[in-house]
Amino acid sequence: MINVPRVVRSKALAAGAAQWLSDLPDIIATLENDWSISVGRPYDDPTEAYVAQATLGDGTLAVLKLLIPRAGNHAENEATVLRLTDGDGCVRLLRYDAARGALLLERLGRSLVQLGLPLAERHEILCSTAARVWRPAPGCGLPTGADKARSLMEFIVSTWAELDRPCSERAVEHALACAAERLKAHDDERAVLVHGDVHQWNTLEAADGFRLVDPDGLRAEAEYDLGVLMREDPVELTDDAFMSRVIASWSISGRYGPRSLGCPGSQGGEDRGGLVAEVDAADLAGGGAGVGIGEDDPARTGERGQAGPAEFDQVRLGD
Repeated sequence: MINVPRVVRSKALAAGAAQWLSDLPDIIATLENDWSISVGRPYDDPTEAYVAQATLGDGTLAVLKLLIPRAGNHAENEATVLRLTDGDGCVRLLRYDAARGALLLERLGRSLVQLGLPLAERHEILCSTAARVWRPAPGCGLPTGADKARSLMEFIVSTWAELDRPCSERAVEHALACAAERLKAHDDERAVLVHGDVHQWNTLEAADGFRLVDPDGLRAEAEYDLGVLMREDPVELTDDAFMSRVIASWSISGRYGPRSLGCPGSQGGEDRGGLVAEVDAADLAGGGAGVGIGEDDPARTGERGQAGPAEFDQVRLGD
């Protein structure tokens, strides 16, 4: 009997993957035989995959991750990122089975959530760990920042209609304008490999400091990862708007940005406006419960030529 966490089971059923749930015991048994591993208890906190402790034949501790089958190349994109990073900034990939959407990963330690570090220290770790991932990756097959902008626009429009317009048209127009701005601004020469979902739940202790798990995998400007960071810590950032500006300034100064890494197209200054636009568009699409930029920020006052309604911070269309 496989104990599947409630959230994972619900998401699998919503994705039409009931058969996958029924087949999980057989899938795990087959992988145990094929990879010479022993699979133990599942973790309770994953939301997009069945994740369980595993042990290799030689006693090495590992983790088995089985992604819920759904539209898109989520497992392949994750495996691609982990192959490219090879343990530098991200968890190390030990084995991958594309047909089953199965990844065997090294086992890491506690997450930043469990460590309970102060905000400034946490952000220092998040930014420095994300920066280790950033590297040129031409021809890797991952979606680009432009692809992400298009998908956000499609999702915002369709979900707003499906949920019977839960927020104002003005808020939606603002988010769409931000996404369109990022679509237009995408520059393949500046694009680097980014994790795509940098936050404290995805940052775990490792022998060399910290490593990231669960990468979305994109080729975009490095600021993309900083935008995710801003919207995934909304409560504390709302209380301390200065920190959101510090994160942006890290990128602009080159401390955590393409310029500091010698990446292509890194001679010019990073795009602070693009960082804020990324936060706004993704936040309305369901990435975070609040932008947390500050009452006097252009995102709210309209200084960028777009309305920034206060309700934008409180609406969430997806999960």
